[in-house]
Amino acid sequence: MREQLEFDWPAFTDESLETVFEEALRAIGKKQPPPPVEARFYPYAGLSSTIRLRQGRVYARVSDILRHAPRKVLYALASILVAKLYRLKAPALHERTYREHTTSQSVLDDSDATRRRRGYKLTTSPRGEAYDLVEAFDRLNGSYFSGGIERPQLSWSPRKTRRVLGHHDHVHRTIIISRTLDSARIPRFVLEYVLYHEMLHIKHPRRVVSGRTIYHSRSFREDERQFERFDEAVRWLEKIAAPARRRARKPRRFQC
Repeated sequence: MREQLEFDWPAFTDESLETVFEEALRAIGKKQPPPPVEARFYPYAGLSSTIRLRQGRVYARVSDILRHAPRKVLYALASILVAKLYRLKAPALHERTYREHTTSQSVLDDSDATRRRRGYKLTTSPRGEAYDLVEAFDRLNGSYFSGGIERPQLSWSPRKTRRVLGHHDHVHRTIIISRTLDSARIPRFVLEYVLYHEMLHIKHPRRVVSGRTIYHSRSFREDERQFERFDEAVRWLEKIAAPARRRARKPRRFQC
């Protein structure tokens, strides 16, 4: 059973959340009077929050993990989202307030627990048409980690992707590699470099330093360059990702 956290303030309701967004909209001063707001807490799998403007009304959804957050944190988040909606820069104070709260260990742990309970990973099989991820993992584990990395669930992505070629999910203990790399036209060392990079995330877990989450520390980067044919692999990945960069467009819905 999940441990129940105790707070010194009551949980926010959807109605009280709307007043926070109304206040943030008035402060922006982009439109007079501000548009009507519909704000709700939503059971996202993590800390995602979204905002959109549709037919003159603002719709906001905030992760219900933040239902017990202090009012100043919710106001900071509302101000950040409203600023993004109107393509403005949010005040640094609001960004710092929100970041410090969401990178606190208690909130990170709560977010991980919620993701583990609500979320899931779309996985296929580690055996592909050209390469077997289990074989590649075991070879890299022996060559670079002395066999010290416990093998997570390995899977090719359900579809080919170019913008994200690999992903390590520490909550679900999974490494997903883009099916784009499962091709005889892609050299083995390119696939193995991407897999090696994701394995380094297991060796070097995320750290929070001064309110910022660090995923690629200096030691991570130093280990990354130990990969044989590192420079050549990076050049290959730049060519693979180039078409995706040209097609990239700004999203219509903003997330935080």
